Amino acid sequence: MATEGAFERVAEDVLATLREVSTATLSSQLLKRGFRQLFMVGVAPLRPDLRMAGQAVTLRYIPAREDLERGTASTDFDNTTNKQRVAVETVGPGDVLVIEARGDTRAGSLGNILAARIRARGAAGIVTDGAFRDTPAIRAIDLPTYARGQHPNISFTIHHPTDINVPIGCGGVAVLPGDLIVGDAEGVIVVPRAVAEEVARDALEQERREAFILGKIEGGSSILGVYPPNEQTLREYREQAARADRP
Repeated sequence: MATEGAFERVAEDVLATLREVSTATLSSQLLKRGFRQLFMVGVAPLRPDLRMAGQAVTLRYIPAREDLERGTASTDFDNTTNKQRVAVETVGPGDVLVIEARGDTRAGSLGNILAARIRARGAAGIVTDGAFRDTPAIRAIDLPTYARGQHPNISFTIHHPTDINVPIGCGGVAVLPGDLIVGDAEGVIVVPRAVAEEVARDALEQERREAFILGKIEGGSSILGVYPPNEQTLREYREQAARADRP
């Protein structure tokens, strides 16, 4: 079993750009590179006002089984061996804890105390395709959090944590340790680590260009020759961008 797997870090300016652009724009850029479906299905934000971008630290749950959970009580976790607790102490600045819960919302993936600890460690967010418990309290934490549902039961009634930093599936998407996990009010998208820098760069340029196009549409222009832009519209955009770049 993997524990603290190492992965190549992206620069902070890449994370800053990914926090600025939308998941919709990232979806378009990923499609241009042949990635058709990297948006997590059914995973929604608890705090739509917060943006998230960080690299995946993964945690995999399998279904709970009585012999695996023997001796466990709600107040009796061994923090040195329980994979959920080890994962909490593994994440750090620039990380997003991504939990594979098999889409099962019959128990929480974790609760507010662990979420508060993850926040204190400087992590960028938490994502699960299962549920959170203590959801109102998690919502009050200044941390981007995304889940499929909410349920008061403690995790071990349904889930058994088995692996940290292995490839997982979350919300119908493959997630590898170190992948970029980006969240906004629409949901969560995965950007493969290998294309993160170029996707961030081109997504920012796309949003700047689309802001120019939107301005023309709001000003009364037809979509013909504007959306998508023809060469004249692109020339106007480049000229405006050049003026904006002048000191």
